[in-house]
Amino acid sequence: MNQSPEFDEAVSRLRGVKGLLSTEDELKNIVESKGEVLRRFQPIFMRDHLLQLTEQEFSPLLYFENNHHWSGLHRHLPKIRANMPLLRKVLAELLEESKSIEERFNYAVETVPGMGKAIVTAILQIVFPREYGVWNNTSEGGLKALNIWPQFDRGESMGGRYIKINDTLKDMSRVLEIDLWTLDSLWWAVKTQSESIDSPEDCFSGPISAKGFYSFLGFGLERQLHEFMTDNWEKISLGQEWIIYSDESGDDVGVEYPCGRIGSIDILARHKNGKDWLVVELKRNQTNDDTVGQVLRYMGWVKAKKAEPDEKVKGLIIAREANQKLLYALNATKDVDLQLYEVEFRLHQAPILEGGGLMDAASGTIKKWKRYPKYKILVLSCWGKCQMIGILNE
Repeated sequence: MNQSPEFDEAVSRLRGVKGLLSTEDELKNIVESKGEVLRRFQPIFMRDHLLQLTEQEFSPLLYFENNHHWSGLHRHLPKIRANMPLLRKVLAELLEESKSIEERFNYAVETVPGMGKAIVTAILQIVFPREYGVWNNTSEGGLKALNIWPQFDRGESMGGRYIKINDTLKDMSRVLEIDLWTLDSLWWAVKTQSESIDSPEDCFSGPISAKGFYSFLGFGLERQLHEFMTDNWEKISLGQEWIIYSDESGDDVGVEYPCGRIGSIDILARHKNGKDWLVVELKRNQTNDDTVGQVLRYMGWVKAKKAEPDEKVKGLIIAREANQKLLYALNATKDVDLQLYEVEFRLHQAPILEGGGLMDAASGTIKKWKRYPKYKILVLSCWGKCQMIGILNE
C-alpha cells in the first residue's frame, strides 16, 4: 500500500470529488451503468466464445453510447477490426491470466494496429473489474494532477509501467472504498479542476458546487465540438496539414494531452513534415486573458518537454466568437492563431410511422434519417430534432 505524503494528500482531495457521486446525475449515470455494461460485454470475451467473436459484437464496445464511460475509443476501430482473426488471437492472449500482465499488455499494444493502452485497459476492466484499472489520458492527467504519477525506470516497457499505474489505482480504490470503475469516473473532475486554477496549492480547497463542477467538466457545446473535431480530424481543414500526436502504442495521446500539474492540452498535433507542433485549445467559459495565457503556457511546456531545438511550436484558439480584447492579445503573439466555428441548428418535420418504417411527412416517401446523437446541442421535447455541424472558418 502506498503510504507516501503525496498519496495521503491525493486521498484527501479525491474524497471531496467522491462526494459528487451522490449529487451529480452525470456521474451517477456513469457509475450506475456498470452492471449493464458488464452484462452486455463480459460474455463476448469469455474463452468459449472469444474464438468466434464477430466484428458486430466487438465494435459497439468502443462507442460511448454503449460503454457509458469512455469516449473516443472508436477512432482506431477501422484498423483494429481489419484483421479479426488476429484480434481474436490477441484478445485470447491478453485475457490469459496465467501469464504476466506485463507480457500480455505489451503483446496486445504491439501486435494489433490501433490497440492502444486506453482500449486494452478498458477491456481488462470489463472482464476483470476488480483487478485492472484504466490507463488513458484522463486517468494519467488525474494522477499527475494529484502528484501520484509513478516513477518509471529508463526504458521500462508499457506493460511494466501499467503494473505500477494499476497498483496505484488499486491502492486508491481500496482506501476510498470504491471500485475501479467508480474511481475511473472521477479522474476527469480531478484533472480539469486542477487546470482551471492558477495555483496548484489552491486546488481542492473546499467542496465543489454543482455549477462549478459542470463548468470545469466542460459539458456543453464546446465539449461536443472537441469530440466532433477529434472524431473527424482527417475531414476538417486542420487534418490536411496536421496529425494528432500518437505514442508508441498507437493511441492518439494528443487528445487531452496531460502535462502534469500544468494541465491538459485539448489537442496536441504534429505537422506532417514531422517538425512542427500545434497546441489547439477550445475557448470555453474562460476570460480572453485566461485563454491566451493557457495556450502560451502549454506552448512553453511543449517547447521545454517535447520539441527539439529546431522544431517550432504554434498555438491555435478555436472559439465561437472573438471580441477586441482577444484580438488585441493575439496581435502581440505571432505564433498563436484564431479560428471561429459556427453551429447550424435545424428543425425537421417529424417522421411518421408507416408499416414499421419511417415516412417523411412532407414527401410521403420512406426515409432513413441521418443522425449524430453525440453532437446534439439540446434535446427538444415531442418531435423536435437537432444536430451539430462544426464548421471552422478559414
